[in-house]
Amino acid sequence: MKSERNEWSLRALLGLGDNNTSHTEKLISGLGAMLSIVLVYYISHWYLESHSGALMVASMGATAVLLFAVPHGALSQPWAVLVGHLVSGAIGVSCQILLPDHPMTPALAVGLAVAAMHYLRCIHPPGGATALTAVVGGESVHALGYAYLFTPVLLNLICMLSVAVLFNALFHWRRYPAVLARRPANAGVPVMDRQSSMLTHEDLAAAMEKLDSYVDVTSEELAQLFDLAVEHAAQSRQEPISLEVGRYYSNGLYGEKWAIRQILDGPENMASERERLVFKTVAGDGSYATGSCTLREFREWVGFPVEFTGERWVRLVIQTPG
Repeated sequence: MKSERNEWSLRALLGLGDNNTSHTEKLISGLGAMLSIVLVYYISHWYLESHSGALMVASMGATAVLLFAVPHGALSQPWAVLVGHLVSGAIGVSCQILLPDHPMTPALAVGLAVAAMHYLRCIHPPGGATALTAVVGGESVHALGYAYLFTPVLLNLICMLSVAVLFNALFHWRRYPAVLARRPANAGVPVMDRQSSMLTHEDLAAAMEKLDSYVDVTSEELAQLFDLAVEHAAQSRQEPISLEVGRYYSNGLYGEKWAIRQILDGPENMASERERLVFKTVAGDGSYATGSCTLREFREWVGFPVEFTGERWVRLVIQTPG
């Protein structure tokens, strides 16, 4: 049990989260990134010498990860991609012109680029590489001066964004930019359920602001996730929960209080409230701890039954007849 707890702590420390995407989605992401880099590679080598072109491919390779693996992320949207690269590139060129060959120039270029992207709301991590390339890219890059922003940076960006729009358009759930993939308002979500919810779009935006840390999701995308969660919950019938040995149950709470328990042992007749059962917490608060309680106590704790899909825990949906 101690090793299991250490494993859970190590996963949390490393930030090793679940990947909820299907195999199809993973392969599509890889194919899209490959197609975009093929185009960028040849464009880079058309305008620059092979060594400098390879450095540009490194910068655009990072952008390809965001555009095709996380097409709906806040860091992947057109404003972040275009302005993040161009502003960072301009800062890198300026630093190289003002402080050529100074040991602090690369660090200064990247630091200023990060700060500028924050203020301009265009954070795009590969932009840091574009700023750095302007400083350490060699004489062929230095000779370009501010033309570096147009050829190859802007030209490469136009190529990549074009591929992102056209390629992702082939898959309705991946359409890029993110706004094109959003469902119509109220789609699939009963009005009564939506109105009875305690959370609003403004609440979600306010919560993100209170974090005081950049999160790679827009408030609009978070609101859509919430709508989908409401829709999923509305599909479940609120019936008395049947307790069974071996089944998993969630307490239905959020954040640090969320937990999943499995019933390991219990009486044959689960109707009695005074009988006791044995459970193990398999995820969330108190992970890997075992315990026992009365059936009444467990019913007061439980929210709904769940199952593990191989990637994540999902609520068991009971379909309503008719």
